[in-house]
Amino acid sequence: MTDKPQTRGIGMTSQRTRDRLIERLRAQGITSAAVLDAIRSVPRHLFVDEALASRAYEDTALPIGNNQTISQPYIVARMSESILRAEKHDKVLEIGTGSGYQTAILARLFKRVYSIERIRTLYEQTAKLLHKMQVANISLRCADGYKGLPHVAPFDAIIITAAPPDLPLVLLEQLAPGGCMVVPVGAHGSQKLLRLTRQGNQFKEELLDYVSFVPMLTGRG
Repeated sequence: MTDKPQTRGIGMTSQRTRDRLIERLRAQGITSAAVLDAIRSVPRHLFVDEALASRAYEDTALPIGNNQTISQPYIVARMSESILRAEKHDKVLEIGTGSGYQTAILARLFKRVYSIERIRTLYEQTAKLLHKMQVANISLRCADGYKGLPHVAPFDAIIITAAPPDLPLVLLEQLAPGGCMVVPVGAHGSQKLLRLTRQGNQFKEELLDYVSFVPMLTGRG
């Protein structure tokens, strides 16, 4: 990723502002140095509308159009830290590319990132942005996230950035042994953020937090 002036930011998007966000995340319990370094390095202000750039390093979700949001940095950090419990960090599957911010964070934590976005307009603008930022170790698809990528599986980790009503069994089957899935599950307003770790044909389930995500939908938008 290049470090051009627009990437470094100024004023409310400066490195000093980003460093304050990192301190807030530490205070909230994020301990992974790799995750904190990734969040410090990835310019979140490039993933939101220019009118919202001054709010990019607040710990809050922001709209990105198409009734979608960019998740708050704490949730991005928590989910990223949680899937690093996977035994290997070679291949990760992201369901819901959205703005591409989580994708860029994952690209610093895993050797290869596969990401699926169902909304074509989001897919196209995000693919263009990540290409411009020279994030090279990613493969983006415009497809139905519920199907995953069985021809690429198994994955060391799967992260889902929208909430299915129930555990997505098809995606769980695409986890490698020792792999982790982090997913918000449930109806809007009462979702649980879960980590599933594959142990043979069994899955260990852990409750991480209570969250609010947009619903995970089938098909392509």
